[in-house]
Amino acid sequence: MRLLHTSDWHLGRSFHRVNMLDAQAGFLAHLVETVRAREVDAVLVSGDVYDRAVPPLAAVELFDEALHRLAEAGVPTVMISGNHDSARRLGVGAGLIGRAGIHLRTDPAACGTPVVLADAHGDVALYGLPYLEPALVRERFGVEKAGHEPVLAAAMDRVRADLAARPEGTRSVVLAHAFVTGGEASDSERDITVGGVASVPAGVFDGVDYVALGHLHGSQTLTDRVRYSGSPLPYSFSEANHRKSMWLVDLGADGKVTAERVDCPVPRPLARIRGRLEDLLTDPGLARHQEAWVEATLTDPVRPAEPMARLTARFPHALALVFAPERAPEEHGVSYARRLAGRSDRQVAEDFVAHVRGAAPDAHERRVLQEAFDAVRADATVREATP
Repeated sequence: MRLLHTSDWHLGRSFHRVNMLDAQAGFLAHLVETVRAREVDAVLVSGDVYDRAVPPLAAVELFDEALHRLAEAGVPTVMISGNHDSARRLGVGAGLIGRAGIHLRTDPAACGTPVVLADAHGDVALYGLPYLEPALVRERFGVEKAGHEPVLAAAMDRVRADLAARPEGTRSVVLAHAFVTGGEASDSERDITVGGVASVPAGVFDGVDYVALGHLHGSQTLTDRVRYSGSPLPYSFSEANHRKSMWLVDLGADGKVTAERVDCPVPRPLARIRGRLEDLLTDPGLARHQEAWVEATLTDPVRPAEPMARLTARFPHALALVFAPERAPEEHGVSYARRLAGRSDRQVAEDFVAHVRGAAPDAHERRVLQEAFDAVRADATVREATP
């Protein structure tokens, strides 16, 4: 059985000030063409269909068009909700849409109920595990402590129990939206840390033939059977070195997996350049980036006048400026933005406590801070999911 694994469409999202809707439409057209040209048997979409819980109308219309085109292709599609989606909104009409071969899996209670497809070698059970917010699903899964690993392990227990009751030789595929240990994150994924832990071990998914992951935006192979497709388009400059693609997965009669990357059309390459403004404007080696989306880090000791206007004269698609001035060794001042770069909300709060009190928070205080951030994030998730 041939599967096309994709995820993290983020319909409705922009890239800095660039509207990406046309690029997203181009990707979806490419996806449907790939389905037809490569004789795909099923499409897997592993979450974050939309970029936010209440997407703009244009994004909803694009999604609706994509569903119609996939249904017209006559190829089954299995799709789960991600942490950016509103599971309840995405799942509206799932029963009716399922009659057209588009199977939306947004209800955590249905983790152990697969979409069953068949080929010449027998059945393939496809289990959709939507993003499982620990605070919201802990009780229904009978998990004592809220955490990503316990709730995913409980969901996978349901998957393995259902699979064990099926005929011998039934092959299995799991779609999941999670941060799995060993994966490499970028700047464009929303933090899903709970209790100080964001990731789960790949071993949670033992017992199935293929795991189609979503959430991380870089295409990655954690094991031969556990892969991220990555996002089809870039959503931050941290993805400048990503090769945007989908996985074309062949699942053999014995469950053996072979996979091939299928490149996605990207409107422009990304480039990160660094140096003094005059050097960036004159360096012949940077000519290759003149048609790219550019993030420029300026190292001038004194901020130059009108830097973006001067930069766009050479790089017309420059989108972002970062200032990192070169300083003499005795100068220790660092900008506020630079001090915060790469730090989590909890770390920023801990730094604030240390700054105003003169001593870092102890273990108990760090735990209280973490619990407060977890509660705020869970409350925001609940409010997003409430119609």
